[in-house]
Parts: sequence; structure tokens; C-alpha cells
Amino acid sequence: MSAISVGQAVVLGVVEGVTEFLPVSSTGHLKITEGLMNIPVDDKSVVGFSAVIQVGAIAAVLVYFFKDIKRIVSAWFRGLTNKEERYHHDYKFAWWVIYSTIPIVLVGLAAKPLIDGPLGSLWVVGGSLIAGSVVMWCADQMGRHKRGEDDTSFKDAMLVGCSQILALLFPGFSRSGATMSTALILDLDRVAATRLSFFLGIPALTGAGLYELKDALGAGVGAAPLAVGTIVSFVVAYASIAWLLKFVAKHSFNAFVIYRIVIGLALFGLLAAGTINA
Repeated sequence: MSAISVGQAVVLGVVEGVTEFLPVSSTGHLKITEGLMNIPVDDKSVVGFSAVIQVGAIAAVLVYFFKDIKRIVSAWFRGLTNKEERYHHDYKFAWWVIYSTIPIVLVGLAAKPLIDGPLGSLWVVGGSLIAGSVVMWCADQMGRHKRGEDDTSFKDAMLVGCSQILALLFPGFSRSGATMSTALILDLDRVAATRLSFFLGIPALTGAGLYELKDALGAGVGAAPLAVGTIVSFVVAYASIAWLLKFVAKHSFNAFVIYRIVIGLALFGLLAAGTINA
């Protein structure tokens, strides 16, 4: 019997799609939702399922930003054989995405037992939601929002890429929240910070999903729940991306900060009351 039913997969797909790119922690929300549905959050197949359905959200990014990605990838291939193309920002950016992914891959492989075990506790999720909120608020206040996407550098990409490690080690911190906060501290404007977060997340999240696929299928989650969860995640994530880019163009991140604190405190209350298991 599958550890996750098709109905539960639909719910988790919606949660993943809505929260993957919002700075509120998709992993944290998935774990909370799994806890409320009495799905064991530390089960190997459940952890694998959560990683696999992220691929649906990443596919939404690939479709939404297809023209941009096509331009960047084309520039990278041209630059491999044409020296003049190597001065183009898109060629450099492609390499920056690759380089900035290496740290999170190395840490992810080395710390996987901790990530799947003690660090997967809902107590950690609650604390990380609140701690990440403080970081995000400070970053939004500190940032001067004066640099656009074309002003990004190798240093920006590496620092933002490395910040993904915080979300990897502390589910609830939020990959989007960590990367956007870092970009804001580096004085990128909110739209540039958001788009950079999207692009840097593509290889890391895709790789994590493909790596976990064997565990999800081999340890108790059927193909049907995986397929349904991934498809639902794709559809919802596409709408979420479009909404977020419009929102950050006109608003600060304060709404997300308040929301995260409320959810974190509510989670602590549910855990303390024994309503859900850590």
C-alpha cells in the first residue's frame, strides 16, 4: 500500500506549487501538511515524494521563463566555441548558475542523514520559519533595492547560491526566502532578487528531485501519487510565479514575514498540544 494516497498527493501538490517560490518554505509547509494528515514526515519514501514533486514546480519555471532560459543557454553554447561570446552577460550568468549550485550539492550529499533525520523535525521547521522571518525583514530594510538583473555579478550568484544551504539544513527557513534575502542585502531590487532566486533554484531542485526519485518509488510511494502530485504542483506553481513577480514589483516582503511568524507560532502550539507529531 502506498504511503501517500492520490487524494493526499493532490493536496501536497497544491501546497508545493503555492509555496515553492514564495519565501515561506515549501518544505516546512509540506511537513506541516503531512503531519496534519498523519503522514510520517521522516519516512524515507515521504521525503523522496516531497523532493520529486518539486520537479513539477521547477518545470513551471522552465515554461514561464522559457525565452530567458533559451537565451542564456544559447549564449552559453555559443561561448564554448566563440571567444567573443564569452564577454556576454548571459554566457557568464550560465556559468555562475553552475558554479553556485556546487556548494549545495556537496552539502546536500554530506548532510543527507541529518536532513532526513533530526533536522526534519517539525520543531526545527517552526524555529526556522521564525528565524527566517527575522532575516527576511532585516534584509528588506537593509537593502537599497538599486541594482537590476543586468547588474548581477559572479559574487552575487555565489553568495545567493550558497544561501540555499540554509534552507537545505533547516527546513522551514525557505530556499526562496534565503536567496531573496541575500540578494536584497546585496542591494538588488525585489524583482531582480526574485528572478535570480528562480534561476538559481532550477539545477538544485531538479537534481534533488531526480536523486530522490528512486527512494520515493522504491520505498512505498506509488507511481500514481507521484505523477498526480507533480502535475498539480506544476499547474499551481505556474500561477504562483506569475502572481509573485507582480506582487514584489509593488510591495515589500512584510506580508510574508508576518505570515511566517504566525505559522511558526501556530506550529509550536500544535506540537506542544500534541495535535501533530514532530
